[in-house]
Amino acid sequence: GVMEKLGLGPKVLLQENPRLIYARLTGFGQTGKYASSAGHDINYLALSGVLSKLGRKDENPYAPVNLLADFAGGGVMCALGIVTALYERTTSGKGQIIDASMVEGVAYLSSFLWKSQNLGLWNRPRGENLLDSGAPFYETYKTSDGKFMAVGAIEPQFYEQLIKGLGLDSNKLPNQLSFSDWPTMKKKFASIFAQKTQAEWCSIFDGTDACVTPVLSFDDVASHQHNKQRSSFIKNDQEEISPRPAPLLSRTPAVPSFKRDPFIGEHTEEILLEYGFTKQEITKLYSDKVIEFSKPKANL
Repeated sequence: GVMEKLGLGPKVLLQENPRLIYARLTGFGQTGKYASSAGHDINYLALSGVLSKLGRKDENPYAPVNLLADFAGGGVMCALGIVTALYERTTSGKGQIIDASMVEGVAYLSSFLWKSQNLGLWNRPRGENLLDSGAPFYETYKTSDGKFMAVGAIEPQFYEQLIKGLGLDSNKLPNQLSFSDWPTMKKKFASIFAQKTQAEWCSIFDGTDACVTPVLSFDDVASHQHNKQRSSFIKNDQEEISPRPAPLLSRTPAVPSFKRDPFIGEHTEEILLEYGFTKQEITKLYSDKVIEFSKPKANL
């Protein structure tokens, strides 16, 4: 209702421009019991059902930072909605309102979990399934130098290469999908991974299809050979590292800026003046807390 209070709600604006696409991105959506309630990523994740699937055995469910509901279920799904509405407008000539709920966005994002329930992937308690840290071949393991390796050797041919790299004989081990043996196998794999450094394990598994890769820190990610070869990370003029825009388009790739990130509100006044607002109007918007500034020297 904030935009309505400013006289900028979709009903007003769509009357002025029927081609307008108006995206409303909220946690709980525009209607429903929680529509006007405060919340954060963890709350939206909880209401979507997805949080109940995240976490290890015998531990509380945990939210993976705020990536899933905020950015994936919210931002990315909303952006996809905008693109879809833009495409639809090419045939209808009409705009529309997008009700992007983070709860519904992350629930829809997790359709795989819903649709694969009868495949045997999720029929065990949390933390005991194939992809939720239950399987010894889909897990992270600590190395002798305190770093980690990520293992995702699901397919039999990949699992065989994992076993080979670990110096084990598959003929002397339980069947890969023997659930009852998974806890013992995890302990065995953990004890072996703990005997070498991350770099040593990389020298063993790099170039194989064992699906074993290093868990890179933010400090190491830009210098990894694969990421360097693709220029996956960029450095700005303040020597700050960040991911290059993705996905990479062949004909019109994004051209990233190498300047520092702007402060929130740094260019607010400049842009409003450029669009014809007067100093007085800008001052009023600022005093009404509609806009904010963040400059070393305020111009007001």
